[in-house]
Amino acid sequence: MKILLIEDDIEICKMVKAHLEKYNYEVFYTLSGTDGINMIKKLEPSLVVLDLMLPYTSGDRVLSETRTFSDVPVIVISAKSMTQTKIEILKLGADDYITKPFDLDELLARIEANLKRYKKNTPGLCINIGGVDVNTESKKVCICGEEIVLTAKEYQILELLMKYPDKVFSKKNLYETVWQEPFARDNDVINTHISNLRKKLKDKEKIIETVWGMGYKIAKSKL
Repeated sequence: MKILLIEDDIEICKMVKAHLEKYNYEVFYTLSGTDGINMIKKLEPSLVVLDLMLPYTSGDRVLSETRTFSDVPVIVISAKSMTQTKIEILKLGADDYITKPFDLDELLARIEANLKRYKKNTPGLCINIGGVDVNTESKKVCICGEEIVLTAKEYQILELLMKYPDKVFSKKNLYETVWQEPFARDNDVINTHISNLRKKLKDKEKIIETVWGMGYKIAKSKL
C-alpha cells in the first residue's frame, strides 16, 4: 500500500519512511503543501500523513482541498495540542490526529487502524461498465464473468479509465499517470496499449472511445 507523508522536516520524513518500509508499505514524501496536493492526485495513495505547519500551502488548506476530490484517509500530525485545534481539523475531514512528538509504533498502529476502517466502509471494490468488471483489489478483469489476462500497464490504463467514466484522458495524461515519467511527443506507447486492450476486450472493445484530437474515455452511457 502507498503511504504519502506531507511534512516539511526532512529528518522526520526519512525516519517515518524507514520505519513503515519495514512493514512493507510503499512510502512517498514531499516537503510542501502545494506538492502534496499534486501528489495525492497523481499517486492516489492508500493513506496520507499530513503535517499542519507547511510552507506556502498550510496543512489545513491541503486537507480542505483534498476533500473536494478524494476520501483518502488522512492522519494529521501537529505540534498543536489544543483540543479546539483537533476538533477543527477533524471537522475539516481528517480521520485521525497525532500530536508531535509522536511514537513511530503508535503512528503505525493508527495507520493500520484507519486503513482497516476505510476498507470496511468502502462500498465494493468492483467497477462494472458495459459488461466489463474490474476488481480494484484483486486486479482481475472479467467480461461477462470470464476472466481475461492483461499486462500490468494495460490493467492500470483500463482501471484509470473506468474509475473516471466520461473523463477524457489525453495520451500525455495516461502515460504520465501510469508510467510515472515525462511523455515524449512522438511516443506511440499509449496507442499500442489501447489497441492491445481493445483486442483483449473482444466484443467489448468499443467501450474505450477515441475522442479525436483529445484522447480516450469510457462513457457513462455504457453503465
